[in-house]
Amino acid sequence: MHSGHGIALGTVADLWRPSDRALGVLYDALLIVSGSALTALLAQGAIPLPWTPVPVTGQTLAVLLLGALLGARRAAACMGLYLVEGALGLPVFALGTGGVARLLGPTGGYLWGFVPAAWLIGWLSEHGWDRRFSTTVAAMLAGNALIYLFGLPWLALFVGWDAVLRAGLLPFVPGDLCKLLLAALVLPSIWRWLRRLPPRP
Repeated sequence: MHSGHGIALGTVADLWRPSDRALGVLYDALLIVSGSALTALLAQGAIPLPWTPVPVTGQTLAVLLLGALLGARRAAACMGLYLVEGALGLPVFALGTGGVARLLGPTGGYLWGFVPAAWLIGWLSEHGWDRRFSTTVAAMLAGNALIYLFGLPWLALFVGWDAVLRAGLLPFVPGDLCKLLLAALVLPSIWRWLRRLPPRP
């Protein structure tokens, strides 16, 4: 896939993927590892809330951006690697934590939801949804909704259905909207910049 004025469907990462098979595999692996590291880094900017076991973190921003930039398979693999790293005890989850207990605890549903959410956003981006503000917002909303679809029922097992919205949704809506709008502004801007580049030989 080539950059330039006639950019085909695909993600930003596809534009620079080497055509050589071995180099392409190495390229994908580097993106997946780097993406998991970025997710771990953004997880450390966490703010605990006294009334809920769910902290405010930057992880969902990583899910949104990596899904759109890397595409479905690479983004899902990236989040899968992130979960494996955490399960092995590396301090990659919020507030420098790790271990299987985090995946089985109150916030585990959100973490598991990162994988399908990244895949969905990536798939939509591969089909051009990240080229315009309105469709980027729609893709990000769909990804966020999928994270909550996994996270809220799991959290309800710990806090009860009567408290789950107060503990796991309502406090996070303003921050999620800010992250969503940031991603929706950045991604179409990247594509506009790429269209102005001269075509690759």
